[in-house]
Amino acid sequence: MTRPDGRSAHDVRPITAEFDDLARVDGSARFAFGSTPSALASFTGPIEVRLAAENPSRLSLDVVVRPLSGIPGTREKKTGSVLGSVLKQSLVMEANPRSAVVLVVQSLTDQDSLASMINASTMACMASASVPMRGVVCAVDVGISGDSFIVDPSSEERQQASASGCFAFHIQGLQRVDCIWTNWTGSGFDEQELLQARTIARESVINVWKTLKKTVARRERLSLEEEEDEMEI
Repeated sequence: MTRPDGRSAHDVRPITAEFDDLARVDGSARFAFGSTPSALASFTGPIEVRLAAENPSRLSLDVVVRPLSGIPGTREKKTGSVLGSVLKQSLVMEANPRSAVVLVVQSLTDQDSLASMINASTMACMASASVPMRGVVCAVDVGISGDSFIVDPSSEERQQASASGCFAFHIQGLQRVDCIWTNWTGSGFDEQELLQARTIARESVINVWKTLKKTVARRERLSLEEEEDEMEI
């Protein structure tokens, strides 16, 4: 199967993954499937919280999702709840009790991509390096077009799909890739269809994980080169 943009059924668009340097945050990153970043995330903390909001045994995670324009509404609050639940799978929440971290996710397009938001959030957490992580959470979209499963559907393909959804995986190396969340929906529930979509998503999300690894390695290499230049000066 060849899609309108020339991709095969299981190909994702070229991934854009960049660490950012936003001021007054501990880590930030942009992510997109395609050339134009669709989600910007920042991570701050741990910070002190009010006594009434303290959790004596766990770190608190506050998530704020901002739309491209206007003020956050019900959809953004729902998205924030999803982001919080999936990221808690990778963050060691017991490491910093009685404190909080704040994740802010800004949509950069009018077509929100939950998968891009999840991936950008993971990158921001990694960039901050302020909270230990058990692994990383990566996500990818899957849809059904005609009789074929397609990975990373475009907005036009998603509108025409008979079923689609985002799959988030907690990854601890290639031997531990566990699906922790999905919002798969269609005209009717078909368990076999869901399982097949999850299997395809698992295979594709490895490419996202590898891209994130390369981005981190490139950032570390640049940091090391900057340190060596400063020592020479």
